[in-house]
Amino acid sequence: MEQVSANRAFNGVQGVYKHASAETRTEMTFSVFVPPHADGETLPVVSYLSGLTCTHANVTEKGEYRRACAELGLIFVAPDTSPRGEGVPDDPAGAYDFGLGAGFYVDATQPPFDRHYRMWSYVTEELPALIADNFPADMSRQSIMGHSMGGHGALTVALRNPGRFKAVSAFAPIVAPSSVPWGEKALAGYLGEDRAAWRGHDAVALIEDGARVPALLVDQGAADPFLEQQLRPELLQAACEAAGMPLTLNMRDGYDHSYYFISTFMADHLKWHAQRLR
Repeated sequence: MEQVSANRAFNGVQGVYKHASAETRTEMTFSVFVPPHADGETLPVVSYLSGLTCTHANVTEKGEYRRACAELGLIFVAPDTSPRGEGVPDDPAGAYDFGLGAGFYVDATQPPFDRHYRMWSYVTEELPALIADNFPADMSRQSIMGHSMGGHGALTVALRNPGRFKAVSAFAPIVAPSSVPWGEKALAGYLGEDRAAWRGHDAVALIEDGARVPALLVDQGAADPFLEQQLRPELLQAACEAAGMPLTLNMRDGYDHSYYFISTFMADHLKWHAQRLR
């Protein structure tokens, strides 16, 4: 692991790091904020999965999480959204919603994407092991959150690992990728046309199939241009109601899909995570 940069912030350290990933067979970059803490102290970890077109840098630069993490004693980890580099295939038409910056947090099974696009294993296994080895992290206290495509990732990772994550939340998540254009394109491209293989990467389908977490927190901008076609939080609400699983769904009037929206409610989410990570 190589340190790219380190900056003092709120008496903690905001670092950016890169390493050679065995999963993606590429160099991967991620950021970690470590709040102030006593020598020898270990801290709970919140992982944040970003959305389409993003890298680690979007939330690092615009998420406004450091003050809350410093006050609450939370390590904040932000990985990239896809493998990158020479030889990594992209969308054949150069579209933004597939390929580079759009790994959808799955392990691809379809060539040519299966060689590098292994973001599920990267964010659930390889990166957490790296965090455990290099930072003052208490890996028995982990939670996960994300935005849009990363909200989809956070929900599915938590639902499939219910004992591992103490909390999960999302901003404007793609809750049912099997039923919306973004998800149908990505899941078909990475996993093939068999829709049965998609259910393990669809939060609504996972809940329908019996997956459970203690509670979900979702914030959604009511002025989000992707709300009706791509995000469809009402599907998650219906699935949670049918399953008897607690969901707090906040529809935020006037807010869109941007980091202006995310940063406004970031501290609320981190406080929610901290309560469950104690």
